[in-house]
Amino acid sequence: MQLLQKLLEAAAAASTPLAAGHLHAHLITSGLLHSSHHLTAHVLESYPPGRARDLFDEIPRPTPRLANALLRAHVRAREWRAALLLAPRLRVRPDGFTFPLLLRACAMLPCLARGRAVHAAAVRSYAASEDAFVAAAVVQMYAGCGDMAGAVGAYGAFEEPDVVLRTSVVTGYEQNGMPEEAMEFFARNVVRQGVVPSPVTLVSVISAASQLGHVRNGQACHAYVLRNSLGNNNLALVNAVLGFYVKIGDVQASRRLFEGMANRDVVTWSCMIKGYVQCGDAHEALRMYREMVKARVQPNSVTLVSVMQACALAADAEEGKRVHHTAVNIGCELELGVATALVDMYMKCSCHEKAMHLFRRMPKKDAVAWAAVIGGLTQNELPDESLRMFKCMLLDDHVPDAVVMVKVLAACSASGVTRQSICLHGYLVRSGFDNNAFVASTLLDSYSKCGNLDSAIRLFEGITEKDVVVWSSMIAGYGAHGLGQEAVALYQRMIASSIKPNHATFLSVLSACSHSGLVHEGRHIFNDMTRVYGVMPNPDHQCAMVDLFGRAGELQEAIRIIRGMDGRAVAHTWCALLAACREHNDTETYELVAKNLLELDPDHVGYYNLLTNIYAFDEKWESVKETKDKMRDRGLRKVPGYSAVEVNNVVHTFIAGDRSHQGRENICTLLFDLSQKLRGEDGFYALEMFGVADN
Repeated sequence: MQLLQKLLEAAAAASTPLAAGHLHAHLITSGLLHSSHHLTAHVLESYPPGRARDLFDEIPRPTPRLANALLRAHVRAREWRAALLLAPRLRVRPDGFTFPLLLRACAMLPCLARGRAVHAAAVRSYAASEDAFVAAAVVQMYAGCGDMAGAVGAYGAFEEPDVVLRTSVVTGYEQNGMPEEAMEFFARNVVRQGVVPSPVTLVSVISAASQLGHVRNGQACHAYVLRNSLGNNNLALVNAVLGFYVKIGDVQASRRLFEGMANRDVVTWSCMIKGYVQCGDAHEALRMYREMVKARVQPNSVTLVSVMQACALAADAEEGKRVHHTAVNIGCELELGVATALVDMYMKCSCHEKAMHLFRRMPKKDAVAWAAVIGGLTQNELPDESLRMFKCMLLDDHVPDAVVMVKVLAACSASGVTRQSICLHGYLVRSGFDNNAFVASTLLDSYSKCGNLDSAIRLFEGITEKDVVVWSSMIAGYGAHGLGQEAVALYQRMIASSIKPNHATFLSVLSACSHSGLVHEGRHIFNDMTRVYGVMPNPDHQCAMVDLFGRAGELQEAIRIIRGMDGRAVAHTWCALLAACREHNDTETYELVAKNLLELDPDHVGYYNLLTNIYAFDEKWESVKETKDKMRDRGLRKVPGYSAVEVNNVVHTFIAGDRSHQGRENICTLLFDLSQKLRGEDGFYALEMFGVADN
C-alpha cells in the first residue's frame, strides 16, 4: 500500500497519465481500488481532468477526499473556471480542503464575485473563522483579485492569526503595488506582536523594501537572515536579498552576495545579469551570461531579455544573434517580451532588416513592441519608414501610449516635415496626450527641428504647468534657430519661476550661447551650474564650452576646459576644438588636437574629412594624401550628405554629387512644383535658370 501510494504520488507530480493508468489497472485487478479511497484519491490526482471526472462519476458514494482530489486535478491543470463549475455537482459537503482549492481558482481567474460567494459558504460552515488554512486562502483570494480592503477584513475576522495568515496580508500588499502598506502591516502585526517571521514573510518584506528603495530596511532584513542562518537552505530568500541589492543599484553588494552563495539557480544568474545591465556595464553582463552557460544553467525568457538588452548596449550584433539562436532552441523566440527585446537589440545594432523580419512574425504585438520598431527605424535614419509603421499600428487598431507618441514625434523631427508635425499635434489633442509634459516637450522639439518656431512658441506658452523638460525643450528650440539671446532670457525666466535647471537645461542653454557667440553669458551660466545648482558638468557640457570658446577665438580657454577634464575628454570635445583651430587658422594647435582625436575614435570618417580639409586649406598635400590613405586602409568611406525639401506635401530628396537619372528627375519635379507655386514669368525664369525650361 505504501509503495503504491508513493508511485501514484510520483505519477501525479510528473504528470504522466500512462503510468497512472497502469497503476489504476493494478488497483482494479488486485481489488484495492474501492477498498481504499486513499489510493483512489491519488489515482484521481494523477489523471488529466477529463479522465479523473470519468473515474469520479463511477464511484457510487464519493467522499469529500475524492471530491477534493478531482478538484485538485483541475487546479493542477490550471482549469480554474471548470473547477468552479464542477464544485456544485460533486454530491459532497465541502470541507476545510475544498474551500482553499475553490478560492485559489477564484484568485487565478480573477473573479471577485465568485470568491465572495465561496467566502460566504466558508463563513457559514465556520471554516473561515476556525481554520487558519481556509482563512489564509480567503485573504489570498481577495489579494489576488486586488481587493486589499476585503483581505484585511478577512484577516481581522480571525481571532488568532498565525504567521501564515499575517504573511498572506503582507504578500498581498506587496503584490498589489502597495509596498508602504506592506511595510507598515509587517511592523505593526509581526514585529510589534513578537511573531517570528517565516522565510516567505521576509521575501515579501524585502520585495516591498526594493519597491520603495528603502536601503536601511532591506539591509536590516539581510542582517536578520544572516543572524538566524535562514539563507542556508532557502535559495528563494537569498535570491530576494540579491534582487533587493540589484534594484537599489548596489552592484558591489550584489556581487559579494553572489560570490558567497553555495547554490545558484537561473533566478540568481538572471538577477546579476540584470544588475549589470541596469548600471550600464554591458560587457560584464555578457561575461556573467557566458559564465552561466559554462555552469550548465539553462537560461529562461527573463534571462534572455536582460542579455539582449546588454547586447543592445554594447552594439554586439554577433552575440545578439547567438542569443537569438538560444531563444529559438528553448522555444521562447516569439514570446512577447523576448521578441520585443530581440527587435530592440537588432535595431540598436543597425540590423533593421532582421528586426523587421522578426517583428512581422510576432503573433502578438503590444505598444512596447511598436515603440521598439518606430523608435528603431528613426535611430537607423529611416524616419519616413518609422512614420509608415505608426500608420500601420493605427490601422491594426493598436492604441499608442505616451512612449509611442514620443518615438513618432522623434521620427517627425528627423524627417523635417512641418505638416506632419501639425497633423500629429491634432492627433495628440484628440487623444488626450497634449496634457503629458513629456509628449508636449517632444512636440516642441519636433516643431523646432521642422523650422516652425512660431508654433513651438505658441505651444510652449499654452502649457499651463511647465516642468523642467518643457522649459529645456523650448530653450533648445531657440538655440537651434540661432536665437541665443532669447534662449538665455527664457533660461532666466525659468529660474525666476522657481524651476530648478537640470543637466539637459544647461546643455541647451550653453549650446545656444555657443551658436550665438555669447561668451560672457555662457561662462556665467557654466560657473553657476556647479556653484549654485550643484550640477556637475558632463562631457557634453564641457564640449559645449569648448565650442563656445573655440568659435569666439579663445582657444587657450578651450584648451583649459579640456585639461580640466583630466583625460576624460571625449572625441566630440576634441572635434569642436579642431574645428575652432581650422576656423581661426591656428596651425600650431590643430595637429596635436587631431592626434588626440583619432586616438579616441580612429574609425569616425567625419574626423578624417575635417582633418583633410584643414591640410588642404594649408596646402599640405602630402598630409592630405597620407590622411586619405589611412581612410582607405581602414575601409572608411564618407557617407554622402543629402537635403530634403517639402513642396506641396511631397518631400524631395537630393544626394550630394548625384548625377543619376533619378537625381535629375527629382530636381525637375521640384522645379516644376516651384514653377506652379510661382506661376507666370517668375516660374519660367526659375526653370530657365537651371536649363530645364525646354523640357
